[in-house]
Amino acid sequence: MQNIEQAVHFLEKYNLVLSTAESSTAGLLAATVAAVPGCDGVLESGFVVYSKRAMQASLGVKLETIDTYGMNSEEVAREMALGVLKTSSADIILAITGAPTADDKSGQQVIDGAMCFACATRLAEHEGVTSETITFPGDNNERRAAAARHALLRLPYYYERLRQTS
Repeated sequence: MQNIEQAVHFLEKYNLVLSTAESSTAGLLAATVAAVPGCDGVLESGFVVYSKRAMQASLGVKLETIDTYGMNSEEVAREMALGVLKTSSADIILAITGAPTADDKSGQQVIDGAMCFACATRLAEHEGVTSETITFPGDNNERRAAAARHALLRLPYYYERLRQTS
């Protein structure tokens, strides 16, 4: 898959509706999908949660998980995705958190440019989640854009990985 339109067509082909949970990309993932004409049949919602409190209140991310692994971790991305899966009727969830810059005031060790992704879905009544961490070059905005693009272009990979584990 090479462009965002193909990601939207992938969702259409498999009759999947997408919701997003975003921290570091601050809504860019959902906005990228929304920019594709005809996306209204595949995009349900987007959650932007930039603080611990918002992650906990809106998505059910456990404070223990945040305190143990940091807000910029796969563990938190996974809980973000599962939180949206529980509260939405979407079929597939993409979540992104991370550190587009190493200036993290939480006291947690972060890697400059490391972005954490999670994808969750319900397949045959089974909730599944997969995750990965990728480091992107560039400035903050370039990293955010690259992360949103990466998540969408990886949809077929995530979906297939989750199908194999369900």
